[in-house]
Amino acid sequence: MTIWHDMTWTREPRAWKLSDEALAITTEPGTDLWQRTYYHFRNDNAPVLQADIADPYFSFTVRTDFSGAHHRFDQCGVAMYLDSENWIKASVEYENDEFQHLGSVVTNRGWSDWATTEIAASVREMWYRLSRREDDFRIECSTDGAHWQQMRVCHMHEAHGAVRIGVYACSPEESFFTARFTDASFGPCAWAAHDGQAPDEDR
Repeated sequence: MTIWHDMTWTREPRAWKLSDEALAITTEPGTDLWQRTYYHFRNDNAPVLQADIADPYFSFTVRTDFSGAHHRFDQCGVAMYLDSENWIKASVEYENDEFQHLGSVVTNRGWSDWATTEIAASVREMWYRLSRREDDFRIECSTDGAHWQQMRVCHMHEAHGAVRIGVYACSPEESFFTARFTDASFGPCAWAAHDGQAPDEDR
């Protein structure tokens, strides 16, 4: 049994497949996750597959293949979706044949922010690691699953007790593609306590 069998859907997509340790999701046009900020619209219809994790210290790692992405904003990545107004996502969003956006969105109490940087359009795979330390979280990315770069550290106001973490894929405009997820795992927290901070067992 793979880790995917322990996960449940929030908005199950019409087309998805699980085989050989891989999850494939075919996105549907007009699907997205965003709340209010700047664009003023609210979109809460992207499919998310997640597991419930009560441990206050852990890391979730997954590899994404978005080689089929071809239209503006096509995306897939890691997610922690608590409810429509409290969630995290990190992904590469296709922009054009020259560049795309590697970024993350943190939504607290109904307001989203987007932290992003441009990367080459030739990048077609990305690893993500989402780590929890109680109600604080760190998102990292990697092109090879071995060398990690921090994307952001954030606080989630509603991350009390068990949280739900997994993957998502969507196409906000009139497009669709098949996203592929592999090498998914939960493990000990890879985000060490800050120098001078009390050890986890003393917190």
